[in-house]
Amino acid sequence: MPWMIPFIAACCLAASMAGGAMVASGAFLAAKGKPDRPAPHSTLVCTACHRLGGRFSDPAASGNRAAGCVGCHKGYDAIFDRPMATRQGEQRFVQRSYAKWDSGFFAKNCASCHVRGCLDCHGNGHAIRRPGTTACQTCHKGYYTGWDYAGRAPREDNMRYQRGLAVNNETFLKMLPDVHYLTGMTCAACHTMASLALGKKAAKGCRECHRPSRKVVEHRISAHLERLECYACHSTWAPQEYGTFFLRFRDPRLKEDFDLRPGESGEYLRSAYLRKQDAPPLGFNAAGRLSPIRPQFIAYYTDIQSARNSGPENILLAAEWRAFFPHTVQRGTVTCEACHDNPRRFLLERPSERIYQLRRDGMQLESFWVQEGQKLANGSFMTASRYRRMAGKGPAYTKAYIEKWKTFLNRVEPSSQP
Repeated sequence: MPWMIPFIAACCLAASMAGGAMVASGAFLAAKGKPDRPAPHSTLVCTACHRLGGRFSDPAASGNRAAGCVGCHKGYDAIFDRPMATRQGEQRFVQRSYAKWDSGFFAKNCASCHVRGCLDCHGNGHAIRRPGTTACQTCHKGYYTGWDYAGRAPREDNMRYQRGLAVNNETFLKMLPDVHYLTGMTCAACHTMASLALGKKAAKGCRECHRPSRKVVEHRISAHLERLECYACHSTWAPQEYGTFFLRFRDPRLKEDFDLRPGESGEYLRSAYLRKQDAPPLGFNAAGRLSPIRPQFIAYYTDIQSARNSGPENILLAAEWRAFFPHTVQRGTVTCEACHDNPRRFLLERPSERIYQLRRDGMQLESFWVQEGQKLANGSFMTASRYRRMAGKGPAYTKAYIEKWKTFLNRVEPSSQP
């Protein structure tokens, strides 16, 4: 009956006021994961989050700006305006690449991972908790930064390689985890809610916890400390995808012949020309400091319209790189010649060093490691003239190089002091 709903609501409110506290469900997890302690939310009346009259059917949803949460957690609704929720960077990339051929590409292939509410990260139902690394890696997996922190790299897309341990229904290559992960640090140690709400990538940088030791040869070279990000040297590896193919199938039955891992869309399959998990190339980030970079993405499109394909094939839509922070930090670093005698690492590959003949494969690029025809979306490549200056081996370089190699005969000094 129509009068029942307001009657029940009034009774609930009266019970709350008379009893002093109508506590929320006992399904709340304890603070900091200790079940013998009540979580802060367990002391709240239901109406603190769920207002009467059904105004907040889901108090944590983005549709109402998490109105049931931000009454206490003020300002955190700004996260819904940030990249984790809007996916603006990915949407802009798709608009200038795949959307030229398929206007619905983003909805078909890219819409699954974005924040729709507080509970996406903070638990289910009333089991509200602080998110740990596992919660972050629900979305930050595969080629997105986050999996590498735990020592995981994407496997090849063919089904024959989908074997071994699976996390979130995805198998992976087992790699060396980040040293911070091995000590038990969670993502929130550097990426706080407050920083994410402000649109920052991190709340703190490396030198807020670490002081570079002057005993380390590389730290006594002023150009290193002034012009390089710490992780340009201390990132031991990074997943890299060279040539990202999205194959569009007008007839779904044709997909079976490719034996590739299913994606989000029934219309597409994804594959890669080459995947690597070694030390990534280097370029300049938006701050003008030398940083690891990787393709994101060298994007190709193929429209398989029939068994005897008559559609466009291997169309290069974008060749974009991004400066990024691989979460694969270790105390040690690469040797001097890994940068000072390695033009390929700066996309200045010599013709005599080329293994892949991309143009002969119809890939429309001379090489993945040549700057021509490619761009660094959030920074710039190192010019050939600047690399030649950096690669010059004067007396100072020779002295430092010999000292570096002498350290290998003795105990390796720690790179920083906590």
